[in-house]
Amino acid sequence: MRTPKDILMEWMDAVNHGDIEGLLALYDEHAILIPTFSNKLPNTLDKLREYFEKLGSREGLSIALHEKTLQVQPIKDDMYALSGIYNWRFDVEGEILNFEARFSYIVDLSKPRPIIHHHSSQVPRML
Repeated sequence: MRTPKDILMEWMDAVNHGDIEGLLALYDEHAILIPTFSNKLPNTLDKLREYFEKLGSREGLSIALHEKTLQVQPIKDDMYALSGIYNWRFDVEGEILNFEARFSYIVDLSKPRPIIHHHSSQVPRML
């Protein structure tokens, strides 16, 4: 059986390989995404596709987990909350930049498409 961390690792692998279909296959059809790089809230699979296709068009796109930050909390039965920090990298005007982001997911492992909620936002830079 897949673990909550397995879902996160599958998600990151799909991002790193530009696998839009693999990403979408992880999201429940009624999932909500509060995305890192958009002010819109994609809440349908078509809107999720649009967001990930746009993000996936960035040259050099990759994501890596800060392993020590990952927290997995059981909620009920097969439902879990995951939170932590990951690092996005992609090209901006010819330069590869890093964007640290905090994330939270709610996953239901009883569903074939386990991500039911996903929030990600850039970590504010300290003044």
